[in-house]
Amino acid sequence: MSTRRAFLVSTTAALSVTALSAVPVQAAALNGREATGPESLGVPLKDVLLIGGVVAPAPNGRPACWNISNGAPAHLNAIDPVTGEVSVAAKLSGADGGWTAAAAPDGSVYAGTWGSKGRLYRWRGGDTAEDLGVPVPGENFIWRVAVDADGKVWGGGSPLGHLFRYDPATGAVEDFGRPIADQTYIKSLACAGGKVYSGAYSQGRIAEFDPATRTFTELPAPPGLPPDNKLSVYDLDVHDGRLYARIGTANPSPLYVFDVAARTWTDEIPDAHGLNISPPGADGAVYFIQRSEMRRYDPATRQLTGTGLTFSGRVQNARSIGWAELGLPQYPGKSLVGTLWRGHMFRYNPQTGAYATLETQVRRDEPIEILALGAGGRGTVYAGGFLNGGFAGVGTRTGRSDFHRFSQTESVLRTRDGSVWIGTYPEARLYRYDPRTTWSSPEYSPGPAGSPDNPERIYTLKDHVQMRAKALVEVRGKIVMGTVPDGDRLGGAIAVYDPATGGVEVTRHVVEDESVFSLAAAGGVVYGGCSITGGLSTTPPTRESGAVFAWHVGARRKLWELVPVPGAATVTAVAVGPDRKLWGIAGNTVFAVDPYAREVVRRFTVGAGRGGGDLAVMGRHLYASIDGNRIYRVDPRPWRPPVLFAEYAHRRLIAHPDGRLYFTRGAELYRIDPQDGVPGDDDD
Repeated sequence: MSTRRAFLVSTTAALSVTALSAVPVQAAALNGREATGPESLGVPLKDVLLIGGVVAPAPNGRPACWNISNGAPAHLNAIDPVTGEVSVAAKLSGADGGWTAAAAPDGSVYAGTWGSKGRLYRWRGGDTAEDLGVPVPGENFIWRVAVDADGKVWGGGSPLGHLFRYDPATGAVEDFGRPIADQTYIKSLACAGGKVYSGAYSQGRIAEFDPATRTFTELPAPPGLPPDNKLSVYDLDVHDGRLYARIGTANPSPLYVFDVAARTWTDEIPDAHGLNISPPGADGAVYFIQRSEMRRYDPATRQLTGTGLTFSGRVQNARSIGWAELGLPQYPGKSLVGTLWRGHMFRYNPQTGAYATLETQVRRDEPIEILALGAGGRGTVYAGGFLNGGFAGVGTRTGRSDFHRFSQTESVLRTRDGSVWIGTYPEARLYRYDPRTTWSSPEYSPGPAGSPDNPERIYTLKDHVQMRAKALVEVRGKIVMGTVPDGDRLGGAIAVYDPATGGVEVTRHVVEDESVFSLAAAGGVVYGGCSITGGLSTTPPTRESGAVFAWHVGARRKLWELVPVPGAATVTAVAVGPDRKLWGIAGNTVFAVDPYAREVVRRFTVGAGRGGGDLAVMGRHLYASIDGNRIYRVDPRPWRPPVLFAEYAHRRLIAHPDGRLYFTRGAELYRIDPQDGVPGDDDD
């Protein structure tokens, strides 16, 4: 059968897999001409990211903006809202970052974090916060903490979604379980009137907990929520008998107002940014950011008015917000103060209308974990950051980084015309960047006035409920993206973009109820590796094994799909090998599929840990990343088992046209020269 005809024959049914036993691999050390390295190229991505925050007294007794800054380790910072100086920068040893901070009546400040599990910290003075441990074993993130009137600390997180209470008087922690039985994320939390309110991440549901009776009561849903209700209660605040719930996403979403005594929803305010609203001012009004402006809301009259204080860029939410006496001429009495995600602070005075956005002295060179890695042209590797975001071209000889502030980057692809394509989170956005011209991102880091957008946003898959742009590949001049869905959903997509026409075609559920984690291409066909997982761990999968598929871009249809490793949930990587077979990694198994016969023809078991990883092709070999700490060299010729090439802790691995491999470890970038010598290489 000709190549063309083989590709154009289609089947919609899953194909059976040739019965092959997975052959265990004995790790063999390289001998002869051993690989050199690894050589560190440094930390290419550094910036500041503030998330959790609260306005509370600093050690000098004056109000400060307390914020957690991501880093290695994260820090709890107290920022003076008058000068921008940092009076406290306490290490949160063992934590990479924190979403939440809360102040107690005794002057303590608590931080809920992630990194080494979901840990709780307490600051009572000094340059290091006290590690109070993991309140709920198995909880990897603490999303929110709040302090009640008695000084007890409440918190919740994921992936268990339990509500807990820490008693500072005794050090005891009590676990109250899940507020809503089938919800495994507590995303938001607030205490008031002797009750504790928690909001679910995967569905817009709110629970009220009564500590006296130890009972949970689910509040009625606000009117107008979509029928599937796959939204997040992203923020919760309670003030003066009213519950404020922002339900949606990290982007602007409706803010609902609930009368606690009357048990009714009284208002819906569109396009609120979050992350919190202010405590009431002297007149009872609260403040929050809406439609790029700080707005005043009077809950008694439901009147919403502007302040003139505006914000720009894609991310416009308050990371701390509260009241402080500044002692400045244009700011009499108490002024509204707070911080923004990139370390700026704002202030507004309701009496005079004065406002300002100012720099602070919080550290701006915190390392950012590398999430995406892509080969550039000669002498360049591209790196994209996790959470903080950021994007950089890195010199492969010098390690020099051309850093730019940008979105969280999930995937990077350089095409033959020199364009660099960037897939981002959230909303599975695709950008085209021309590294030969000036960088100018109006959403994150504008260039000189009048500069055209570069990177240019090509599209977003928000309307297709996709969230993560996990993979990119070029197929005959078209750019194909593989994605993971948004929220509590199953079913990723592929999006085929044609630069010549500007058209994009989106196909969801290419493999039913599976996300697309990896892509490769040969001829006019794109191959994908899939995962049974959805947008969140809250989504129960409907399938047992990750599949691989072939999609003909010109014919716009799936040619075939099959399960390469039964029981393996995710095919983390696929690549077309030098033998023209489709190679992949699923769990601890490296496999090869004959794309014409549509069957697995080789399978090796490697590693013994969590498995998964990247797959890089260089010359006549493939390099398989397994368990996050081993790299195996795979010879595609028959009866050549993989050998252990290197043991280095790492996350991402790519091959570069310069003949070297590049890998990441946290925020650091490394290169290694594989040379040519491995056992058996001379036996042709």
